[in-house]
Amino acid sequence: MCRLFAITSSDPLSPMVALRAIDVMKEGHDGSGTGMFMTDLGGDFEKLKTEPILSGTFTNEGVKSLDRFMTECDFLVKHELSIRPNKQPPPGTPKRDYYLIRAYEYPPAWRDLNATEIQFRLMMMRLQLRRMGEEDGSMMIFSFWPDVIMIKEVGDPMAIADYLGLDRKELQARAMLVQGRQNTNYAINIYACHPFFIQGLATMTNGENTAFVPIREFLMSRGFPGYIGYQSDSETFTHILHYTVNHLALGLPMYKHVITPLMDGELAMHPDGQWLRRLKQTCRPLIIDGPNCVMGCLPDKTLFMVQDSKKLRPGVAGGHPGMYAFSSEMCGLDATIPARDKSRDFQPMKYDTVTVGPERREVEIWNQWDALHHPH
Repeated sequence: MCRLFAITSSDPLSPMVALRAIDVMKEGHDGSGTGMFMTDLGGDFEKLKTEPILSGTFTNEGVKSLDRFMTECDFLVKHELSIRPNKQPPPGTPKRDYYLIRAYEYPPAWRDLNATEIQFRLMMMRLQLRRMGEEDGSMMIFSFWPDVIMIKEVGDPMAIADYLGLDRKELQARAMLVQGRQNTNYAINIYACHPFFIQGLATMTNGENTAFVPIREFLMSRGFPGYIGYQSDSETFTHILHYTVNHLALGLPMYKHVITPLMDGELAMHPDGQWLRRLKQTCRPLIIDGPNCVMGCLPDKTLFMVQDSKKLRPGVAGGHPGMYAFSSEMCGLDATIPARDKSRDFQPMKYDTVTVGPERREVEIWNQWDALHHPH
């Protein structure tokens, strides 16, 4: 099993806060991968909220290729955090020339584009850079999006944090997803490291998705260029969320109904059963087969957590107004927010979706038996 930790805070936090929570849960991950998604940024990137930020690792030649490509696309560098480790990497961690976090200014030709077109173009540029890097191993691209930073590496979370100096003051965020990976299914590939990201949406998973192949085939048949990759079976969860929210134009509660629909007998008793049955039939290829615990973040900075119907992967939510966290284990929550009302901690069961909105006032619980407020 992997270990997951997500936190949302009114004040910017160092990534070390989340990484220490993962470290407390150390028995549940083997150090084969560390991944981090940061948004609602503080530090040096706070004043650049609307500018796209590129995150990735590069060889020296890869940086030169990146510079040529971005110059041709008329993107100017506005701010850069370049990490060039000057010591030996931890055992098992490859030596890389650059870890790059770079904010760009949009080209003048993009000024009159609408948001949908800008978002599509940013995704296509990320995919093009990823392909360029895969040809010669010169770059790995994790995100290219406003107000988002992603860091991924092979190795133990705390060892990676020390190696990269992630406690630096210029690196802060109000919402973070962090995973300590246990390699179960594949050779160690940094693109298989959670969290996964597409157009402002990020998710990470503890578990396995045994329905991976039919889900992947369905998504790839949609004709949307962002549905590629799949070095991990869990990347499908991010893309199902994107498909639900962006293509079906349904809200987060419907994500739960898509991936783990109610059984036919249950639908017969649901106040919106007729509509939900149609949704289930339409999206049948996207039904997951767990066990899984999924945590994620929406573009509006809402954090969420869901379980599949088998409910064999732990997850707990807790905190206080201004700071809430989701954790694979209670000890991760205790280490990070000890001064909370523990009687209000909540462990979602198979029908639940747990969220903390961008106001960070409370943990909200939505159940699949609740009425839908007419999403259709």
